[in-house]
Amino acid sequence: RGVQAHRLCPPRGAGSSLEPEERSMEPPAVPEEEEEEEGAVPLSVAPGPVGCQLFGYVGIEAVLDQMKIKTMKTGFEFNIMVVGQSGLGKSTMVNTLFKSKVSRKSSQPGQEERIPKTVQLQSITHVIEEKGVKMKLTVTDTPGFGDQINNENCWDPIIKYINEQYERYLREEILITRKRKIPDTRVHGCVYFVPPTGHWLRPLDLEFMRRLSKIVNVVPVIAKADTLTLEERAEFKQRIQEDLKTHAISVYPQEDFDQDPEDRALNDRIREKIPFAVVGADQEHQVNGKRVLGRKTKWGIIEVENPAHCEFPLLRDLLIRSHLQDLKDITHNVHYESYRVRRLNESNRPG
Repeated sequence: RGVQAHRLCPPRGAGSSLEPEERSMEPPAVPEEEEEEEGAVPLSVAPGPVGCQLFGYVGIEAVLDQMKIKTMKTGFEFNIMVVGQSGLGKSTMVNTLFKSKVSRKSSQPGQEERIPKTVQLQSITHVIEEKGVKMKLTVTDTPGFGDQINNENCWDPIIKYINEQYERYLREEILITRKRKIPDTRVHGCVYFVPPTGHWLRPLDLEFMRRLSKIVNVVPVIAKADTLTLEERAEFKQRIQEDLKTHAISVYPQEDFDQDPEDRALNDRIREKIPFAVVGADQEHQVNGKRVLGRKTKWGIIEVENPAHCEFPLLRDLLIRSHLQDLKDITHNVHYESYRVRRLNESNRPG
């Protein structure tokens, strides 16, 4: 091999166009005695250049096309949970997010169904396709949360469900012969609906977000924001931000997980708007010759996708258009990793 390397590499001073930094990337062609004599740096410890200028087109950017084609063939999973009291428009909001009937729709429930005795989690899975990209969407609703007079430990079924999905993924992962693609049922984002009281967060809201923010990405929103004036909305939002900071509750996007200055700048602008004041509607109305999603009132139509009317577009951009993959990455690398380490430590304890 050493003889072949001598034949391939041009001798020094023979008009080679390679720079010294670029030549260090080639296999070592000279014997060890000559390297020591000339003070060359070995390949294993040679500091590579920050950016290498190419002489022509290589085709590295085609990797993005390969990833896109593979994702379009296999699709991907996204699991979202909505939590809040009954009547805050959770199902309508999810239907508005994905512009389809992906969540259950309340249809004149009976007295027993209207006030559940306990928190009953309901999951609905759909396959949504847009421009050839398939997404397996799972929406988990939590009817009965916060509807009782005594709401003590009403978050336990939700915590249990989230941990069960981590446990299911972990069991598949530690198998000797495991699947090439493990089914992902872990909750990637939890949208918490705050009642539009206009005052402050209730102890139930604070305790839930404090507990759940440690195991899942929590995104708080002010439900039915059209019931508040603009001044009440701004004041309510400021009080919620102060409550979250006072109680050290870290909601998504978390400051600790910003990777670079650009991400931090973007997430800082998002954190200034959280909680989003949203309005959900799954019916279209005619406005200036256009069909828009909105809620019709006696004094006009509240356009859901109009930033001047509500902050629903910000919530949709966060969950789908800009941070969907980041939600999945933090779920896998942070929340699931913490659960995995804890479970493996428990299983390795003697006795």
